[in-house]
Amino acid sequence: MTAVGFCGHWFLFTYETKLVAVHTKQSREPFVFDCSSAEKKPKTSKADSNSDGGPSEEAGSDRVLAFAVSSSGKLLALTDDTKRLVLFQCEPSWRCVSVRWVVRRCTSLVFSQAEDELLVADKSGDVYSFSVGEPQRGGELKMGHLSMLLAVTMSPDDKYIITADRDEKVRVSCHRSPYSIQSFCLGHQQFVSALQIPSGHPHWLLSGSGDGTVKLWEYESGRRLQSWDLGQLEEAMCPQADKERNPAVCRVSSSPDGRHVAVLCERVSAVQFFLLDEVDEKKLVPHSRLCLPHCPLDLSFDLEGRLWVLLDSSDAPLQIHTLRQNSWQCDPENSDLSRVTEAFRPHWKTLDASTRTNSRFEHLYKESYDNVTSYLQKKQQRLEEQQLKRTKTQKTNDNKRLKETSAAGTQP
Repeated sequence: MTAVGFCGHWFLFTYETKLVAVHTKQSREPFVFDCSSAEKKPKTSKADSNSDGGPSEEAGSDRVLAFAVSSSGKLLALTDDTKRLVLFQCEPSWRCVSVRWVVRRCTSLVFSQAEDELLVADKSGDVYSFSVGEPQRGGELKMGHLSMLLAVTMSPDDKYIITADRDEKVRVSCHRSPYSIQSFCLGHQQFVSALQIPSGHPHWLLSGSGDGTVKLWEYESGRRLQSWDLGQLEEAMCPQADKERNPAVCRVSSSPDGRHVAVLCERVSAVQFFLLDEVDEKKLVPHSRLCLPHCPLDLSFDLEGRLWVLLDSSDAPLQIHTLRQNSWQCDPENSDLSRVTEAFRPHWKTLDASTRTNSRFEHLYKESYDNVTSYLQKKQQRLEEQQLKRTKTQKTNDNKRLKETSAAGTQP
């Protein structure tokens, strides 16, 4: 997973097996963690490894799958393809606190607001809870789903766990009793790939999906407040745009003041901006569309509300965009950008360019099959064949009777 984020003033970048952290304000030594050289899982007996009765999973590649940052910016957790769960302390200095192990490969992580718990969602549909205060303690199964989970987050008051799955559902469950479902947010037509509770709007939830839409919810009641089809917005702003299947939403990010939302779609060289406004009847209002010179791989707002964008470019992979006079403008001469790029570039050069734009969601799309039309076509073909057979039989019988009549007429 190639992704970016922020942990306080630390710019975060994950690629292949590595996590790289660069301070944006001070000339501090970058922190680099390589999962391939991290602690290995102790070998267990074959009986122990398959104690859950399920098939054993193939060996991992140590590739980073997901990471999460606590609300204070003091903690970070990541998980990799070898099923490690690594907890870090970021301030006053970087330190690996613990390396634990998850049952299945994970797709999403989130810290509780109290920063005493880390929730981990995996591909089998389970959510596990890991203690932050007891960093060596194993995980506890919190809740399960019938579908693969793609995202997990928590309400700002830690009252609800919100999960998104491959089967188009967003589920809101009570934290203390996860078997108690508060609501469902239903309406997406494909897998739900991104969740975001915008800053300053604790009762709202933004969701992005493989159907190319972004929706705004009042999640406690499951009521949908707003929905925008990004394909239609692109067509309105760029009439010459490709009209094929809407691309999947891969990132929804909100600014620290909660007024701006940036939405990124997979393999689309643009960022769609929205405004959040409680007073406006529409709540979520399209603001502008930022066209980029290369395909963006990920994006994130920093503490100052600037948008950092990682591009699929060998020359200038990072950009900063600042809101000036109601327009998002690139700031190529920014000193913070120069500092980060200098430390970031050596790592970027080692990344295989062919893997940067690999689709994360292509295998998640559900194809619909029109079985009724196929059935009717086959039925019509069968009826036509039966009618043809009856016609041939009728002609044969008629010819036979005609011959018999002719033969009887010629007899003396």
